[in-house]
Amino acid sequence: MTRVKCPFCKRNKTHVIDSRMANRGTTIRRRRNCPRCKRRFTTYERPEDRTIQVIKRDGRRERFDRQKLREGLLLACNKRPVSDRKIENIVGRIERQLYETYAREASSKVIGELILDELKKTDKVAFVRFASVYRGFSDVGQFIQEASKIKKS
Repeated sequence: MTRVKCPFCKRNKTHVIDSRMANRGTTIRRRRNCPRCKRRFTTYERPEDRTIQVIKRDGRRERFDRQKLREGLLLACNKRPVSDRKIENIVGRIERQLYETYAREASSKVIGELILDELKKTDKVAFVRFASVYRGFSDVGQFIQEASKIKKS
């Protein structure tokens, strides 16, 4: 038994029923079962890496937060045919690229462009949704312009 809390009933002890490598061997994906509520869920285990500081538009610095990246993707992909596994793979690729390319700091602009590149390949609607927030669209014309670019490519 492990000490991972069940996200459904909050029991402290769950069982690992399957483990396998994910994200090219950088992560361990574990399927777990809760003996109390009998529900199954997935956890991901990865080694603790060095941290990257994200330089925000206003100059502030904050620690890179993988969960914040994932939540942004989930919002953009809400009600779209993009699976959780695909979102997790996108997060893994972006995170790996950041750690391989940037030693200590990366701007939020760089991270936003990496997200847009991934969404453009994955789901065009999610791309436009994310772009509208990230690029701060202020009118419908900007939506139409971005959608036209996507339609042409």
